Amino acid sequence: MNLARVAIMAAFSYWIAMAAMAQEAALEPPKAGPVQIFHVTDIRPGLTGIAWTVFQGTKPESVPVEIIGLWKNAWGPQQDIILAKLGGKAARTNVAGGMSGSPVYIGGKLVGAIALRLSVFSPDAICGITPIENMLQIDEIDRSRPSDPRSPLTPAAMNALPVPGELLASAAPRLALTNPTLIPIGTPLSFSGFHEGTLQQFQPYFDQMGVVPTLGGASGNSYSSKPVAGWDKSLQPGEAIAGVLVNGDLAITGLGTVSYNDGRRILGFGHSFFNLGPISMPMSGGEVIHVLSSAYQPNKFANATGIVGALRQDRHSGIMGVLGEAAEMIPVTLTVRSWAGGSPRDTKLRYNVFVHPKWTPYLMLLTMFNSLQDLNDGTSDEATYSMTGKIEFEGLDPLEVRDTITTVDSPMPAPLQLASRWADKFNRLYTLAEGAPKINRIESLIEVHPQRRIVTIESALLDSNEVAPGGEIRGRVLLRPWKGPAETREFRLTAPLSISKGEHHILIADSEVMNRAQFVAGMVNRHLTAPEAVNLIRQERTNSQFNITLMESRPSVYEDDRTMAALPSSVLNVLTSSRPAGPMVATAETARASQSFTLDAVVTGNISLHITVK
Repeated sequence: MNLARVAIMAAFSYWIAMAAMAQEAALEPPKAGPVQIFHVTDIRPGLTGIAWTVFQGTKPESVPVEIIGLWKNAWGPQQDIILAKLGGKAARTNVAGGMSGSPVYIGGKLVGAIALRLSVFSPDAICGITPIENMLQIDEIDRSRPSDPRSPLTPAAMNALPVPGELLASAAPRLALTNPTLIPIGTPLSFSGFHEGTLQQFQPYFDQMGVVPTLGGASGNSYSSKPVAGWDKSLQPGEAIAGVLVNGDLAITGLGTVSYNDGRRILGFGHSFFNLGPISMPMSGGEVIHVLSSAYQPNKFANATGIVGALRQDRHSGIMGVLGEAAEMIPVTLTVRSWAGGSPRDTKLRYNVFVHPKWTPYLMLLTMFNSLQDLNDGTSDEATYSMTGKIEFEGLDPLEVRDTITTVDSPMPAPLQLASRWADKFNRLYTLAEGAPKINRIESLIEVHPQRRIVTIESALLDSNEVAPGGEIRGRVLLRPWKGPAETREFRLTAPLSISKGEHHILIADSEVMNRAQFVAGMVNRHLTAPEAVNLIRQERTNSQFNITLMESRPSVYEDDRTMAALPSSVLNVLTSSRPAGPMVATAETARASQSFTLDAVVTGNISLHITVK
């Protein structure tokens, strides 16, 4: 009898399980449109529901959900979190990155979105659900900006950080200090066309921003930020959604899940993307390739699909986008020309970049650095990188930028130095108080030569240490290259007729020395207009030049993008006393005559020669 009872019970359990599977298979994924709300006040332990998320492809699958309880004010005042346990496939994969936003229904009513997971090494698929009532509060009209957005460090700040290897090592102990509590599900940031070395180099910054970088792909190389055909039928609840930071030959997308679709407006994630507040970022769908099962860091691997709209809000409780709308991006064309074989070999990339004061400079840095990881010619140890760039604005003349970096004994690799200096130009434009100028397009060319090209100003000599106003100053400069014999360059300067008699000097210097006063003037003035900021960058000398300048012992004042040279002491006193200290830089000398020589190498060093005007 006991054996018969066991067999009956086993058969009964089998049929119950089969019936449950059949019922689950018969469920149809939710569709866009009006939906009833299951209110937080009705949450009780033991309630069961269904969540929807994509495990493979584009079609959402159902996931059984058991409500554990309501965690009051877990995320702040009146910010309750619903605790739940996931079953089905999610019990095996755990709460994976990319599940953020997966909608949860009880009795056909929308409860909220899966948004949090138990910290590392949890054997159970315990999640936190953001109530849909909180997500519906995300208002498109709200233009306030959060006080704690997650954004990258500025390129200039990167120079003050420890060596990248040390940063990576310092990040590891943080895992051991993490409390076993609910945290936002890591947003998988998928990088298409990027090298693993690039992600390793920037890993500390991804950690700081709370994103999980993965090497991914894109469904075709789209060079447009406009919505594709069929956008009006896209992003159904439970499907994958992605915010697009870069698209084209290179692509960076942040993956989550659609929580709500009223036919036009989309809600997703259930937590912030970067907590940027009002944004204008392209929004696309996604195709999931695989879900990595892990108690440590489960994650979805996915391709971004076509752009279908624009994200307009990135808030504490989720993201909000609008189908059919377009977000402005900056088209970039970047060509890398390698001379390793004696003849040029070009790699041309086309992509678009998300427009944002914090993110645009960082994305310029990231994409340029990555483009220089694609060299298979052994030039990394002994190489010189020469960059020419052209930035086209709306309503302003184009800005042409030149820069040269060579490999030296420095903790920061030469490609990262070049990319940082390039990105710093955009950082200066995007921190203007009145707002950045609109950039229409960018073109840049990087030439990579397989030699260390660096020249030092070693010595200099004047034919005569005396000159009359209007007379000619002649001399020679000895330049010492990294390898090979020294080279002598002759120069001639004409002393201005208006120069004062007395003791002066000839400054022979690299461009870093010559640019210093104007650079400082621009940095201390946060009220530059866009034309002034562009003009200030335009005036900077490139670091492949050495400059020979007759310096008169009379003060100059640098203000905005203007230079007031050779001021009498009375005028300087009036200027400094009539306005508060701040956006004005004064120096004790004035450049009266100058000559510049451009080399195909980085120039370093400076020398001062005494001269008397009779």
